[in-house]
Amino acid sequence: MSSAISIDRARLERRERQPHPILGLVVQLVAHRARRRLTWLDALHRERGPGAIDEPDAEHDFYAEHEPLAPINQRIAELERIVGDAQANPLHDIATLFGLTPTEIDLLMTCIAPTLEPAVAELYGRLHGHRYATEPLAARLFGWGRRPMWSPAGGLATWALIQAVDAGPGQARPLLVDPHLFACMQGEFGVDAELVGVASLIPARSPLDSWPLASICARIETSLEHQQPLRVVVVGPEACGRRSFAAAVAQRLDVRALAIDCDDIDDDHWPAAYVRVIRLALISGVIPVWYGERIDRRWPKSIPPTSLQFVICEDPSKLRPQAGVVDERVVIPSPSLDERRMLWRMMVPSSAAWPDETRERLAARHRLTVGDIAEIGRRLPSDAGSAARHAREQTRGRLGELGQLLDCPFDWDDLVLADKLRETLEDFTFEASERAVFWEAPEPRRLFPRGTGLVALLTGPPGTGKTMAAQVVAAELELDLFRINLATVISKYIGETAKNLDRIFSRAARMNAVLLFDEADALFSKRTEVKDSHDRYANTDTNYLLQLLEDYQGIALLASNKKNNIDAAFIRRIRYVLDFARPDGKQRWTIWRRILGELLGAESLRPLEPAVAVLAETVDISGAQIKNSVLAAMFVARRRREPLSIEHLISGIDRELGKEGRAINDRERERLRRNG
Repeated sequence: MSSAISIDRARLERRERQPHPILGLVVQLVAHRARRRLTWLDALHRERGPGAIDEPDAEHDFYAEHEPLAPINQRIAELERIVGDAQANPLHDIATLFGLTPTEIDLLMTCIAPTLEPAVAELYGRLHGHRYATEPLAARLFGWGRRPMWSPAGGLATWALIQAVDAGPGQARPLLVDPHLFACMQGEFGVDAELVGVASLIPARSPLDSWPLASICARIETSLEHQQPLRVVVVGPEACGRRSFAAAVAQRLDVRALAIDCDDIDDDHWPAAYVRVIRLALISGVIPVWYGERIDRRWPKSIPPTSLQFVICEDPSKLRPQAGVVDERVVIPSPSLDERRMLWRMMVPSSAAWPDETRERLAARHRLTVGDIAEIGRRLPSDAGSAARHAREQTRGRLGELGQLLDCPFDWDDLVLADKLRETLEDFTFEASERAVFWEAPEPRRLFPRGTGLVALLTGPPGTGKTMAAQVVAAELELDLFRINLATVISKYIGETAKNLDRIFSRAARMNAVLLFDEADALFSKRTEVKDSHDRYANTDTNYLLQLLEDYQGIALLASNKKNNIDAAFIRRIRYVLDFARPDGKQRWTIWRRILGELLGAESLRPLEPAVAVLAETVDISGAQIKNSVLAAMFVARRRREPLSIEHLISGIDRELGKEGRAINDRERERLRRNG
């Protein structure tokens, strides 16, 4: 048996032609041998009676001495010479590919013949009372006497080319040729019945320019030349085109790629399924492409590996080594902006009717994979808005329990900020929208190799608009906003926090979203003096987080109420630091009027305007506290079945200030009532 399986393009071409005529000669050969043995058995029973012992040596002598058998002997010898000398035939291919011994070849022909020709099955029935082949029958037909022809370690058993059926105690086991092998020998390509729903050919599609096809094909050719089995490990996120990459490589090698879903194979059936896949690769000249979560299984050693196979995965550390096989890792790059433009035009045909700037915005802002864009195309979006919604939905679930999706109902008019802060926030948003185009140029990438992500630190007291600002940014960018759930990130167990952070950033890298780390000082706190192992590991988590932030290519917002608690190294490395102060009197007046005006309408707000002016001037509360006060006042008024008045607003403010142990003093309260 050979040490590795080679790609044979000529064999693939032969398999796709009509059945080779050599199979008809095999039928003739077996039929002549069966008739000759019938002649011997008839003579034996006539001369010595029905109970005579069927001796192999006597049978051999009979064939040589019985003159009427001379034409049959001559024809058998002629057929054996033709079958044995013919190189371009399926029987020779099978014997060579699977390392069959002469006895196994004879046994295989004995099993093939009745499958091809029912008349041979009739002859078997006359010979031993059954229409199927058995090992003793094959041994006597082909002159092996009582020698065993079937071995569990032989090629026929190892490769499951012949199935031995249990016939009960003392009975010779029926031997049946595998239906898939039989179909392939007849020139038909197909997948084993046991692999239906598990394995399928991958259609070849146009590859992306950024895919490293040339380099990997050169590496494969070198391995084939040196007969070194190679396993190409294609690494990348789901739907990034990993299987299409494998199919593109196979196409360049003039063969086809066969995808095998390991998740659909039970552990008990894994060894047998592996054998059938490799056998199919041998017979049909396809390249196996393994994928799924269950690639972590042990790779069977019962058969030699193919000279080339692919494994698709996200985390190559799960992949077990395969004896005698060299792994070549290929990381599928994210599509460039030009490639995303091309994919939108090709896979979402309706986008051709959209304005160029709209299509450009979709390509630039949504870092989608090949599969993501293809899925959007299958959903047939009616307009750019639908396409943008589908783009967000494609990646929305990838954070799982690690993040909470926030609604983003606010726009720039809802933010009441100091002019300088607002301008900085607008600069950040503009950079977020334009960065895809900027970082496509080689010069910025060379000068800032780790600077493609965008991070901002939002600091300030509670309720000053940090979360609302994040919502406005996400809405402006038409991206989802995810608030990271710190409870699922920070762990008291050593090393777990770093693992959780890695999960967040690795998943977020495959999403079209803005990350909001609320109460970020819990994650980005100052490093401490090392007094014990917990301090050392806490500092390690902090350092690791710094590295993750530098490598992250997306948009992240870090919100904190305690800027002084944040490690200075973070602040130095973050280009945008936005300080949200408590609103002054003028800003509070604007917030009061906007909230009440939207809830009540301009007509109902007018009588409250003087009191609102006093509220804004005298009561120092944040924007969030103003919103909560108005909300409480609205329900107080509704419970009393009264129109909203200053008394209701005072009740709402009292409730908010009470949380801090504060209250409106009597003089301010009286002043409010006079103006209300």
